[in-house]
Amino acid sequence: MSISWGYSPKTEKFIPLSDFPADKYLIIVRQAIENLGWKLSHVSESGIIAYTPLSFQSYSEEISVRIQANFAVVKSECVGIQLLFNDYGKNDANLEKLFHEFEYVQYHLQEHWDEQVKAFRKYVSLQDDDYFEKAPLAAKNKIKNIFNLLLPTKGYTVTPILLIINILFFVGWILLLIATPIFAAFQKLSPEVMAETMRNVHLIGSINRKLVLEGDYWRLITYQFMHASLRHLFFNMYAFVYLGLMIENKIGWKNFLLVYILSGICGGLNSIAFHENIYTVGASGAIMGLFGSMMALLINQFFEKNANKALLVSTGFVLALMLVNGSITPMVDNACHLGGLVSGFVITYLLIFDHQWGLKKVSSTLKYANILFLFGVFNYAIFALTPVYQHEEFAKLKSEFDNNIGNFNEVLGLKTSYSKADKEQFVLEHGIKPSKANLQVTKKMAMLRLNKQNTLEKNLKTKLAQETFEAAELLLKDVRSGHQYKNEVTAKINNLIEMQAKFRDSLGYKSQWLN
Repeated sequence: MSISWGYSPKTEKFIPLSDFPADKYLIIVRQAIENLGWKLSHVSESGIIAYTPLSFQSYSEEISVRIQANFAVVKSECVGIQLLFNDYGKNDANLEKLFHEFEYVQYHLQEHWDEQVKAFRKYVSLQDDDYFEKAPLAAKNKIKNIFNLLLPTKGYTVTPILLIINILFFVGWILLLIATPIFAAFQKLSPEVMAETMRNVHLIGSINRKLVLEGDYWRLITYQFMHASLRHLFFNMYAFVYLGLMIENKIGWKNFLLVYILSGICGGLNSIAFHENIYTVGASGAIMGLFGSMMALLINQFFEKNANKALLVSTGFVLALMLVNGSITPMVDNACHLGGLVSGFVITYLLIFDHQWGLKKVSSTLKYANILFLFGVFNYAIFALTPVYQHEEFAKLKSEFDNNIGNFNEVLGLKTSYSKADKEQFVLEHGIKPSKANLQVTKKMAMLRLNKQNTLEKNLKTKLAQETFEAAELLLKDVRSGHQYKNEVTAKINNLIEMQAKFRDSLGYKSQWLN
């Protein structure tokens, strides 16, 4: 048993018919398929399509026999996305079973040819001989090698264009990562500026709540074409091309592009609604939208019955796997995935709902109006209800606060050997000045919009700032009085040290719980 590898694993045999009549060959194949318990999907003068049953080992393969010139092209092909890019030998085993059964059927039908041929010709005269061009795997059959994935063809027009754009964006980003340090070396940028520049290059085109809600709306488009690694790009594009081959020829390239872009935007909006300060890149939101689109088509029986069942199981399995992986993998933005999935399903359902309910064809204008209305409502809700927390401003103020605290702590090193004037100057420089500065820092913090964790930290720092200032004033008073408040100063400093320790524990516990 040989294993087939590749994007769409399949095994294909070309059988020369010579003087063997094509109709008799198809009659034998049809009976063999029925004997094997496979589900016939299409029978016509040009060929046969059937599907193997679902099992624990397999979620179905498409078996096709097509008459071309004086050959019978017999093929077994995996219906859905195959993990590890191989068929585990299923396709080769299918054809072995078919050929073995073929010999058995041929022997037992040899006395009934005239009757069988007459019935067959009567049946196929009523069938659609062009069905092979509409079958679920029709677009996949046009992909003979990896280069064909990049070439637009009928029913596969916008998918290769989007694929190329994703690849070009990634290549451009890699070139930028290489060129930036070289440019920085010529410009003799400081290490700090260089680090900030590289950070910006790494995050270029990504979505972030603060950036998007403050006006960088274009990021909701660009993030869909950016990828963090070659592996990230490869697996996203693998799923994308599969979905493109299955969906684009069903809903048309314009609707396919609409689902891709709007699902990506909705996925991005859902991401910024759930995540306060992360940066997201990748086509996953848009791709999950295509999964949602595929599920809408399958639930509404857009494919032939047996093909629909096989596709529903295979698509549902892969989709469930992606969602589970997203829920347990820290670096995966599952909010983006869910936003894209739901929006893709809704958009496609609105495009095809008249098919589901047997209505007369609803105008495209009304369908697009409904889609754009819901899209607008979702956008408005996210922008109106999602708060923009000022994390970066708070981080800068927090750093300034901590530096002042570090400076204040030096006051504990006040030496008894200093003169009174030196002691007073030391307390003013390392006590009054930094603690007073922190009172101003906490006032600035109070003006920021912060989440619960940062609000807790701001409140603790406000208390700490007040305590340190009071401690500094008491210490200065003690120095000026000739140390008449020594006991009060000792108690105040000890209380301050305990307060700092409690605050550190409190913030550390809260941070750990949130993560």
